[in-house]
Amino acid sequence: MSSTTVLLGELAAERDGTAEDPVAARLKDWAAVGRTELRRAGLLRGAAQLGTVLWAAGLSWGAQRGLSALRGELPAAAVLLPALLTAAGVALRAALLAAGDAAATRGARTVRQSLRRRIIETSLPAHGPLHGDLDDAASTRTVDGEVDHLTDWLTGYVPARTTMLLGSGIALTAIACRSWFTALLVLAATPLLPANLKVIGLGTQTAVRTQLSAIRGHQSRLLDHLRGLPTLVGLGAHDEAARALEEDDREVARRTEKVLRIAFLSTAWIELLITGTLAVVATYCGLVLLDYLRLPLVPDHMSLSAALFVLVLVPAYFAPARDLAAGYHARAQAAAAAELLAPVLDAPDESPAPPTGPAPTARRTAAPPGVLLDAVTVQHPGRDTPALDRVSVRLEPARCLAVTGPSGAGKSTLLAVAAGLSAPHGGRALHLLDGEAVPADPGRVSWVGQPAHLLPGTLRENLLLARPTATDRDLLDAVASLGFDDLLTALPRGLDTRLGERGTGLSSGQSQQLSLVRALLRDAPLLCLDEPTAHLDPRAEERVVAALRTLARNRTVLLATHSPALLPLADQVITLEHGRARWNGSTR
Repeated sequence: MSSTTVLLGELAAERDGTAEDPVAARLKDWAAVGRTELRRAGLLRGAAQLGTVLWAAGLSWGAQRGLSALRGELPAAAVLLPALLTAAGVALRAALLAAGDAAATRGARTVRQSLRRRIIETSLPAHGPLHGDLDDAASTRTVDGEVDHLTDWLTGYVPARTTMLLGSGIALTAIACRSWFTALLVLAATPLLPANLKVIGLGTQTAVRTQLSAIRGHQSRLLDHLRGLPTLVGLGAHDEAARALEEDDREVARRTEKVLRIAFLSTAWIELLITGTLAVVATYCGLVLLDYLRLPLVPDHMSLSAALFVLVLVPAYFAPARDLAAGYHARAQAAAAAELLAPVLDAPDESPAPPTGPAPTARRTAAPPGVLLDAVTVQHPGRDTPALDRVSVRLEPARCLAVTGPSGAGKSTLLAVAAGLSAPHGGRALHLLDGEAVPADPGRVSWVGQPAHLLPGTLRENLLLARPTATDRDLLDAVASLGFDDLLTALPRGLDTRLGERGTGLSSGQSQQLSLVRALLRDAPLLCLDEPTAHLDPRAEERVVAALRTLARNRTVLLATHSPALLPLADQVITLEHGRARWNGSTR
């Protein structure tokens, strides 16, 4: 079977939706949201060949009339009409190409926005558990970098298939109208293109995949080193870390050079094919014009106008193929990026169906929920023993459960499962609303963890994350109700105090106080507290415990702690050891 047949079969399979390649099917599915604009872009770019035909006709006609004018057979003004035709063709081509580029840009933007929205919804679902197998660098890289690797494929390859069929068809028809033999010569060279495109795809996709994998790994390691820089400096290992990053950088550079080398070589083959075909056509036209050609069945007469016309249109005939070749390279790049995007976008959706109607807020509108964990099992990747092993918990509404145990016993994991932030591998995590069991949903949870996660910006902006509609009066009242009035007076600009990354500028106690104020502003009916007094001095711990008494009123509370000072807040206490729960009974 010829390579032409193979490629045409692939294109037909893509068009009919029967392609067996899962990557191609995935790319087609992703591009569906922008298909209308991308198809319009291909049609407009293909129709731009009408402008090329017009200006080629004007140019060849003008050349013929110009020679006649030089011989005195026509007045000099005879070239005015051909010049106007040439200008009209150039203007038409430019207008159609500009419109096609704009449509391709709109379509690509629509697809990228759709993918980024899906990535964010998958990484940070509004309803249901987070996907714990997705690391920060992978999610950031997919949103910021790998989605952008689809741009050239969307703006180039996807419209180029339509452009090639329409544009090359227009050019070939125009050539055939002036010289059917030249059209046959051009058509005879066409089957060589699919073979080259196939080679481009096979050679490029593997190289690009390894390049993108190297970039992702390099960025992940760089992020880890930046996060742990104080530790690396303290251990005297910063020079070794810098050498490792330098080696990663060189590896990325080597793989990038390989991708560029393949791209340049494949493009050179396309240009060689086009140049060779143009040379054959030019030789034929020259021999005919000089009256040197005498072969059976081969036309031996051609006007200068016709020769110039076909010589201009032969490169125009191959121009869409050149764009398709570049787009085929971009398609290979997109396919490699798709394999890296797939684990994020195709993560199993374990979230409950989002509620219909207006989006609900986390603020309490009914009685607090109960919590039911039924034989919950969680197994972290790379661990032989489960973090939670068939743990069952029932917590009644408006009650407080304290979870104790040594570090690594699974306390944070239990809270994450109960909050709906993590999906168990076995068992069920449910919330009890008016006696009815529903899937655990983080939308009805306030989470206070350790360390407190604060974003760069002002203190006001960090508080407004919990309730965007809150006024300054609401913020001040929330701070005062928890007894943290001195939190603002101790800061140089109060609510306008700027915080650095991860809350730089605040002490550990101030950061924890701020996270509790946010939990109060969110006013969710279920409160999850993960070591809220960790790393605090006794005075700061006393203040946080007092604030928690206020915060826990009329809420269901799950509290993971090592601190005995927090246990009096609990109605029930369980101890986790090696993923198993042991009930300690009621404290009240």
